[in-house]
Amino acid sequence: MSENNNETIIMHPIGFVSNDISDPAYAREKKDTVSQIVLKDEYIEALEYITDFDRIEVLFHFHLSAGYSMIQKRRYDGKLAGVFASRSPKRPNGIGVTLVDLLQVDDNILYVTGLDAINGTPVLDIKPYISE
Repeated sequence: MSENNNETIIMHPIGFVSNDISDPAYAREKKDTVSQIVLKDEYIEALEYITDFDRIEVLFHFHLSAGYSMIQKRRYDGKLAGVFASRSPKRPNGIGVTLVDLLQVDDNILYVTGLDAINGTPVLDIKPYISE
């Protein structure tokens, strides 16, 4: 390990999710909902050419989840599996990632479908999806 290894990582949201989903429970309708990712004004320039991509990856924080177990029951198939083999929001660092369809961009607001995050979720990063 490097001598400069930091044990603490501090992240700040670049924006927040805005949608009609308030229940963190798993729901298929999350994938069909049009959500807005409202970026803080200082990040507008970072969206330059984002519309070159039809799909983007959104990294976010599971801000309502507390604690986790190493083994959890997966919601989509009921199998007991390690947390790293699941999509559970109860994770060591509470980071979620979802591949979404980018519908449009208006100034600092991205309109997307496929985002499985609830209203008010802090967004940590956005990356273009490149299938190669």
